[in-house]
Amino acid sequence: SSPIAITNTHSVGVVRDASIAWSVKAGKTFQPWSLPVVAETYDGRLNDINGFHVKPEHVVQAIESAAGGRVAEGNVGGGTGMICYEFKCGTGTASRKLTTQQGSYTVGVLVQANHGRRGELRIAGAPVGQDIPVPAVPGGGALPPAVEEQGSIIIIVATDAPLLPHQLERIARRATMGLARTGATSGNGSGDIFLAFSTANDGVAAAPREIHVNMLSNSRISALFSATVEA
Repeated sequence: SSPIAITNTHSVGVVRDASIAWSVKAGKTFQPWSLPVVAETYDGRLNDINGFHVKPEHVVQAIESAAGGRVAEGNVGGGTGMICYEFKCGTGTASRKLTTQQGSYTVGVLVQANHGRRGELRIAGAPVGQDIPVPAVPGGGALPPAVEEQGSIIIIVATDAPLLPHQLERIARRATMGLARTGATSGNGSGDIFLAFSTANDGVAAAPREIHVNMLSNSRISALFSATVEA
């Protein structure tokens, strides 16, 4: 029932506080407390992470400017300082639309990619990362090899299919299968976060009494699993 915020590791606190302050001011709280969802990935190689440059006003601006339509990708928001398979990376998105027979539901995925070693990268199953050398550092030399993956990745799955929490947990787990298709193995130093939510059954959190919710039959959920993995 609250915005999902994505930032860098050392900005979690300020983003959390600013999200709560915005919710209170906007009258969006449904109870006397707030527990906003704030996810993070580490961008300390490219960002002055201890400079604490993310401020409350940036959080408010991000929330209030959120809108439907095409999503900004690449060097934007929390993705600005991220590295993926030792390439400059950031924020990306994709979606799938199920057929009419499958329910015409949409699955959208937003990724903040900050993970993987170059040699792991696979595209359409081909180990292309093994044939792409790590580039030289400006001024001479080369980037040190990534002995152990120390990145992170956040994958957020949104759908309009009427799914209950236990079904959404199953959807979130399928995101790992899509990630694995790109070659990732989620090393010990990688903090990987997968979240899923549904826009169906809107408003139930504020219902004062008994409520009725819709739930997609589990016998029809496999198409959503496939769409999640592909997206």
